[in-house]
Amino acid sequence: MSLASAINTAQTIFTNTGQQTAVVSKNIANSSNGDYVRRLAMMGVDSGGQYYVNIQRAQDDALFKQTISSISQSSAQSRLLEGLQTIQTVFGGDEYPSSPSSYLATFRSSLQTYAASPGNITIASSTVADAKDLANSISTGATAVQEVRADADSEILEQVGTLNELLSKFETINNQIVGALATGADASDALDQRDKLLKSMAEIIGISTVTRSNMDTVIYSADGTVLFETIPRKVTFTPTSNYDATVTGNPILVDGIAIKAGSGGNTSAEGTLASLLQLRDDLAPKIQSQLDEMARGLVTMFQENGAPGLFVWSGITVPAAGTITAGIASSLAVNPTAEADPTTLRDGIVNGGASSNPTGSSGYTELLDSYIVAMDTPMSFDTAADLGGTATIMTYASSSIGWLEQLRKSATTADENKSVMLAQTQQALSNATGVSLDEELALMLDLEQSYKASAKLLSTVDEMLTTLLDSVR
Repeated sequence: MSLASAINTAQTIFTNTGQQTAVVSKNIANSSNGDYVRRLAMMGVDSGGQYYVNIQRAQDDALFKQTISSISQSSAQSRLLEGLQTIQTVFGGDEYPSSPSSYLATFRSSLQTYAASPGNITIASSTVADAKDLANSISTGATAVQEVRADADSEILEQVGTLNELLSKFETINNQIVGALATGADASDALDQRDKLLKSMAEIIGISTVTRSNMDTVIYSADGTVLFETIPRKVTFTPTSNYDATVTGNPILVDGIAIKAGSGGNTSAEGTLASLLQLRDDLAPKIQSQLDEMARGLVTMFQENGAPGLFVWSGITVPAAGTITAGIASSLAVNPTAEADPTTLRDGIVNGGASSNPTGSSGYTELLDSYIVAMDTPMSFDTAADLGGTATIMTYASSSIGWLEQLRKSATTADENKSVMLAQTQQALSNATGVSLDEELALMLDLEQSYKASAKLLSTVDEMLTTLLDSVR
């Protein structure tokens, strides 16, 4: 090897080692950044036999797509569970102490006590008070369910805005990547940013991607609607200001096509938008319908002379049998006459009609006994509430809590499973594309040795040149 060749070799080694060291240093600096993909400084040889450094990303497209899918499923499941837990809290938490089922049992027990002592005004007052607690539990439950719907609607509006912002940023980054690769520039940082945006979008809406040969990426929703192709598609949503049992929320539209809501406790939703739609348009309305049916049952059961008696609502009639009266639960209350004079319940004159106790006997129990029997007698319910068509009101109220609890447990189990799946997928992706400090530090030591060897070579060449020059003087 000539001295000139040795010098050129040393220079090449210094240059390549410097580039490799810069890459390793960048990897180490981003070791705690979950959105950073490890850079690989690969050695290559050009057509002239010269070595050069080619920087690549340690990407794994299959694992990344699986991670995107897991993010969507896990975020949807978590948001659904959160909504169900909020509804559970409305009824008092784990044991549902504030549920209509609990207050119904207490009220029935009070009726039995009152029937045993129909002349006791204190017991009569306690029975009416328990009836009022029952009515309040149904009406406040219905109000809270509508608040859950309203909150979901507000969150949808916020997330649609966020999604549109992410799509706009994605357009900018995507154009940078396409332009950089067209000119041969390094697009690694932009690719990291694009992947980060995809992860953020996946939390909101289920997505799939197709990357073209020029690295231009097309994004589809889980339903197959185009979200981004060259330019972002507009995601639109019109919020609803007030919710009650008669109000239907507006759809979320992607380029004019509605997003589908999830279904089931182990929800089919991908992304929080689909699970919010499920809460707003399916689960909460079902609970509302069940509360409406309980309220209708009570108004029907305690009617007097064909009109509402102990239990009243905003309507002045007894609702039709076996059919949901939307919103009746929200206005359910105890007749003020019964609160003012509890004995009117015993005598059947709460609504001011003809008395069922014509002699005015303080020992009259026939009507109270009939109420107790009615509470234990099957009646017709609307099957649209998802609890069957025939049951006693006691059984129906218990079934409603059972329905909610089964749904919550299913959602809890699914949330745990999907969270574990996400963690495993993220770990697999991190193992394949993330930075290992041990590996990077070991590589840095190797580069240090290479640098030392080059320095030694250059020092030797320097000594030889000095000797050569000294010999010709």
